[in-house]
Amino acid sequence: MIYDGHAYCIPDLRGDGGFADAEQFRRHLQLAIATHFQPVWRAADGSPADAGGLAEPVGEWSFDSLKESDFRAAGHGRFEWTVDGEVFVKQYMPPSVRDMAYSAEDLVAEMDYAGVDVALLHRTPYLGIGNDFIAECCRKFPDRIQGLAHVEEWTVRTDTDGAIRKLQDAIRGQGLHGLQILPDHLPLYGQPEEWDTDDFAPFWDAFAELGVPLFVTPGYTALAAAGGTAAEPVVARIRAIRDWMERYPDVPVVLTHGLGWRLFIDGDRLDIPDEVYDSIPDSPNFYVQVMFAIALGGVWDYPMEQVRPTMEALVDRVGAERLVWGTDIPMVMRFYTYRQNLEHIRVCSDFLPGDQVDLVVGGNMERLMGLSRD
Repeated sequence: MIYDGHAYCIPDLRGDGGFADAEQFRRHLQLAIATHFQPVWRAADGSPADAGGLAEPVGEWSFDSLKESDFRAAGHGRFEWTVDGEVFVKQYMPPSVRDMAYSAEDLVAEMDYAGVDVALLHRTPYLGIGNDFIAECCRKFPDRIQGLAHVEEWTVRTDTDGAIRKLQDAIRGQGLHGLQILPDHLPLYGQPEEWDTDDFAPFWDAFAELGVPLFVTPGYTALAAAGGTAAEPVVARIRAIRDWMERYPDVPVVLTHGLGWRLFIDGDRLDIPDEVYDSIPDSPNFYVQVMFAIALGGVWDYPMEQVRPTMEALVDRVGAERLVWGTDIPMVMRFYTYRQNLEHIRVCSDFLPGDQVDLVVGGNMERLMGLSRD
């Protein structure tokens, strides 16, 4: 089985994204686009620019940094804003995402062509918060798509009972297959980023009873920009996962996106310090997503053989049985086609026996998500 462990279906980003307040959704979306690494250009002549019209200072992870600039989802995968009559552009999704939405039908068509059997839908508030939308995508293609639930992180402390009900309904009622948490959204609502504290315990106790995996998405880049070495924010976030797993050792946990690859670019290679590898939990229930193309596709051309030494290190330090392939489709198609995403990871894993490559590109996710036919 070929299983893409990190895919998206996206509601129309020109709407409310499932938020009761469309303006709240716009703030999430504008902040995400303002801090994203994709380049900015001037619409008039295509010359390079920056995101200073969206947020000041650029790169600060705070709603307070946002500026009024007529920010908008313009179409064809791009976002636009206007400053002093001049239009600026950032291409976040590929131009083929014409209507700023990506349906289950769109995803399955790409899966068919690339030879991908199953995909797991991931979540982030700036791409919509409604579990209903994700559950409906799964219902349309129950043999092809699984989906993660999302409970707004900032509600767990303020409405614990409501957060638990939403979680239980998403898993037991709507049939979603795991939970995604993005701890870096807590500070946006004036809360500490720590998510393994006593005030979260009732929520996590309820989650552990559901018997589904947890997918954790730390925010590395904004933390690294604040100072210190690149390794420090990565190590701190992995250690938080390790601490959580000590309380819930039987729950499978997936670190999404990998080890903050862009923080460790060193010329024509990745230089990931030993302290990062040393922080990884030594547990058969801990998995690392292997997603090089979405982070580095704009740095190195296909098939990106530059990451083979990193893949070798991951196999040595983590094990092929705990690595899961993902793509971030449709966003990743601004760099590589979907088929190239699959072939790229095979090329960079060509030092492995075939049965271990099969684990990385699908077998591990098949087992983790309860699809194993053994």
